[in-house]
Parts: sequence; C-alpha cells; structure tokens
Amino acid sequence: MSSIVGAGSIARAFANSPNGKAFIPFITAGDPTLEVTEKLVLGMAEAGADLIELGIPFSDPTAEGPVIQEANLRALRNQVTTDDVFCMVERVRRQSDVPLVIMTYANVVYSYGIERFAARQAELGMGGVILPDVPHEEKEEFDVPFSAAGLDVVSLIAPTSNDRIRAIAADAKGFVYCVSSLGVTGVRAQITTDIGAMVELVRGVRPDLPCAVGFGISTPEQAAHMATVSDGAIVGSAIVHMIGELGESCVDAVCDYVRNMAAAVHGLPAQVGRP
Repeated sequence: MSSIVGAGSIARAFANSPNGKAFIPFITAGDPTLEVTEKLVLGMAEAGADLIELGIPFSDPTAEGPVIQEANLRALRNQVTTDDVFCMVERVRRQSDVPLVIMTYANVVYSYGIERFAARQAELGMGGVILPDVPHEEKEEFDVPFSAAGLDVVSLIAPTSNDRIRAIAADAKGFVYCVSSLGVTGVRAQITTDIGAMVELVRGVRPDLPCAVGFGISTPEQAAHMATVSDGAIVGSAIVHMIGELGESCVDAVCDYVRNMAAAVHGLPAQVGRP
C-alpha cells in the first residue's frame, strides 16, 4: 500500500467509522519493542480502531501518569528514536492506511526540526500531531509548518480551560481533544467532569469539528457513554498497562480489548474475547 499525503487523515477517521464516532487507542512506540508496536498498530486497526495515537518516547512526559511514564522509560531503554518510529510507520503503511497521529512533546519535535518532522509525517500519510505541553497561545509556531504540510496540530481543552474553550476551538484542527479529568493520564473508576458542557461550548463555535474524550477511560461502559456526549473515546493507560504486564505476548489481549472498546463506541454488540 503506497503512502500518500492524507492517506490517514483525521477527518477520515471520524467520517468512516460505523456511526461517526471514533475509537482512538494510544500506545507508546517501542514498548515493549518496535516490532511489537508494529503488530499492535496493524492488529488494533483490524480490531476496529478508527485512529491510533503513537507516542514518541520522551524522558519528561509531563502529562502522563505512572503507567505511561514507565512505558516511555522502557522504550528509551530500547534506545528508540524518532527516526525509528517513522521507519516503523513506513512498514505499517505497506499494509494499512489506518489514520495515525503522533503524540509527543515539544522538545522532541524541536530537536528533530519542526519542518522536517512535519514533512516526514506527511510523507507517511499521517494525520498530524498532539503536543500536550504546548499551550494554545504558543501553538502557531507548530501550526504554521504543520498546516503547510497538510497536517493538523490537535488542540486540547481541559476542565479548567473555562472561557478559553471557545478561543481554542475557533482555530482548532482535526479534532478537539477533551481532557476528562484534572491531573495526568491514568485509569479512573469514575469520570465526573461535565463533558457534555465542554463539547457544547466547542460545538457552539465549531459545529463541524469532532470532539473526542481522553484521560481515564478504561471500560466499554465508559467508552459508550463518552460516545453519547462526544464524537469519540481515547484510551491510553488501560492499554499501556496491559502491554507492561504482558510484554511481547500482549498483542492478542490488546486487540481483544480494542475490539470490545471499539464496538462500545460504535454502538455495536460486545465482541467475543477479553472485555
């Protein structure tokens, strides 16, 4: 399968899902190995993932809780580099055009070169990048070169964004990443934030822009609920925890989990396999 610009666009992830709602899993590239990451991406795409977030490992992932911090450390111990991740995506692109985005930190992009990073993503038909440590007011430095390459810099809003939500939504691209809880990433038994109110604020400014919810989602019930009040669910820590526990034998279990979570988001019956 050839890699072309826009092959894995973010807009296509939502438009092509069974009900317009996207299930978006996150994994850290290189944890436990890049070879396993490649199998996970292909397996999760087959299991129903609409868009996949790939984390490039970083030594100071400030938005992450202990589970994903440990995944970053495992990948860094494997000496995984940004180029290694892009080469892995190149191999994936020979078999799948599943929409892919990178989630990493500003220093990773700076050290690679912003324009060079964007060009490499575009060459691989990726959709864009999520940079949780770049505030809205400093986004332009990244947004201009990524937009020129046909890519989206995804904006995040949090429960504390308040009056800034409308301003963030006004120039957001791809989708809006709604952070469901205060603090860092991690599984939560309950999500008490009024996600519907956050989504309505975004839709009041940008009715055309999907909103997906992340941070804390781990069960099919939580994912299905988020799909009723937003346009999708993002799951990271629950998957990364499974990878940390099972190591190189994680692929089947992760794909079973993704299959059930995707079915919940898509409003389909639960699938056979690990819930």
